[in-house]
Amino acid sequence: MKYIESLKDGMHIKEVYLCKSKNIALTKNGKEYGNLVLQDKTGQIEGKIWDLGSPGVRDFEAMDFVEVDALVTIFNGGNQLNVRMIGRASEGSYNSADYFPTSEKNIGQMQQQLKELIVSIKNQHLRALLGTFFGSSDFVRRFSEHSAAKSVHHGFIGGLLEHSLSVAQLCDNIAAHYGTIVNRDLLVTGAILHDVGKLKELSAFPTNEYTDAGQLLGHIMIGAQMVSNAADSIEDFPERLKNELIHMILSHHGELEFGSPKKPALVEAMILSFVDNMDAKVETMYEAFENKQPQNADGWLGFNKLLDSNIRKTGEI
Repeated sequence: MKYIESLKDGMHIKEVYLCKSKNIALTKNGKEYGNLVLQDKTGQIEGKIWDLGSPGVRDFEAMDFVEVDALVTIFNGGNQLNVRMIGRASEGSYNSADYFPTSEKNIGQMQQQLKELIVSIKNQHLRALLGTFFGSSDFVRRFSEHSAAKSVHHGFIGGLLEHSLSVAQLCDNIAAHYGTIVNRDLLVTGAILHDVGKLKELSAFPTNEYTDAGQLLGHIMIGAQMVSNAADSIEDFPERLKNELIHMILSHHGELEFGSPKKPALVEAMILSFVDNMDAKVETMYEAFENKQPQNADGWLGFNKLLDSNIRKTGEI
């Protein structure tokens, strides 16, 4: 398969891609043309169908797998497909795993590591609360297959599990380092659940787009509601503990300008906000290293808007 990241100017391709979006636009002369976004697990590319009346343009819709015959061209410094023939691909002519970015880590192993963390929680109320979520095999499946973002960081199948586990493991280590000043069970529980609202903020693959609830409320508010409802379902769940856990979710972005309705007021909330930001930033840098070639011989990748810095890999010692 010719993956999108490997396409070069002038290549003639005959390949199956996922049609992420499709709409009809007008040229400056008022002629209709097809405007597409095609996707595989390595990225996305725009496609243009300049002759919509061609017999080679068959029926297909957005989110269909499509057979594409096209020429790779350059437009505004990036690759674009000049589509000559296109139509819905027949089942069996593609492997869906080729079209969605997926965690490089083993999903089953991460599930087991998360399960071990949950079992290690000594506080019976927090362990019961985690059980209301992860005691359901359907919830575990959805949590394990979901992304942690539309893009930016961990925007792939397994991304929510990978990010949540990483944050929880780091928080567990920090709790051990600082000792009794930190409520370890509260910190690890908050870390596991801090992004649970993303299950409702973003739709599942293949779309992985913001839902109405995601647009209107966002994952922080949604997650706080989910945790509040779960705590209310547990008999005699302490009100103070419930509020502390919800506060951690509400404040885990650290600053009001970053979307948190509250700034951290607990040491556990402060630690969670730092670790969440660190894990997201490290993954963002890793993805930049993987997806972008250096701009010069010194290895610098150029200015990264998300990291607000020019970046490069560390030199060899």
